[in-house]
Amino acid sequence: MKLFEIVEALDGALLIGEDKLDREINTCGASDLMSDILAGLSEGCILLTGLTTVQVIRTAMVAGVGAVVFVRGKTPPPEVIDMAQTNELPLISSPYSMFVSCGRLHACNLTGLDGRR
Repeated sequence: MKLFEIVEALDGALLIGEDKLDREINTCGASDLMSDILAGLSEGCILLTGLTTVQVIRTAMVAGVGAVVFVRGKTPPPEVIDMAQTNELPLISSPYSMFVSCGRLHACNLTGLDGRR
């Protein structure tokens, strides 16, 4: 699934990453515990979270995440956006809860981090 399709499926607002909209995303992880993301197979996945801290960007970079979605309409502070911009990590804000966002992506055939549906 292309990143632009994920933005559409989540009725999202692309915060940064206009040049990455053709990026292919095949798996999805959702957590507010960054240790769960680090423990999963997350290379190239999309990360859904309700956290808007720099730790999310640091975790995403270490784990090789392809993009981050902030759920519940959250928008991160400027320092988080700046860090993501520096690391060329697309950021999206979705108005939906984490549960609904995951369901929408699952309906679009994305799998969990372990590749299972």
